Amino acid sequence: MSSDRHPESEQDAAWTFLTNHAHVLLCVAQQPGIRMRDVAQSVGITERSVQRILTQLEEAGYISRVQKGRRNYYEVHPDLPLRHPAEKHQHVSALLELVLGEHHREQDDKPQPL
Repeated sequence: MSSDRHPESEQDAAWTFLTNHAHVLLCVAQQPGIRMRDVAQSVGITERSVQRILTQLEEAGYISRVQKGRRNYYEVHPDLPLRHPAEKHQHVSALLELVLGEHHREQDDKPQPL
């Protein structure tokens, strides 16, 4: 069995290592002005789910939302700890650096797939 195996069936690809909450957080960290429909498309969930997740992240203090004109912009608070007891010793910044790299801010407004 090869160690560089890729998912071969839909069942293999049915789960991921990161939650939808993490994927949404990564989207707004990468593109603070991203539209909900673009987040939904990137993550593979509905716009309603994105809205619910953003509200939960905001209520928990992980993001702040600022409205500029008709558009929302999000600021991620990277110094907060991750929520699960197994990862609470790490901060959001560690997740951002791991997945997006040291320079995680995208310069253009095009949504990038995760």
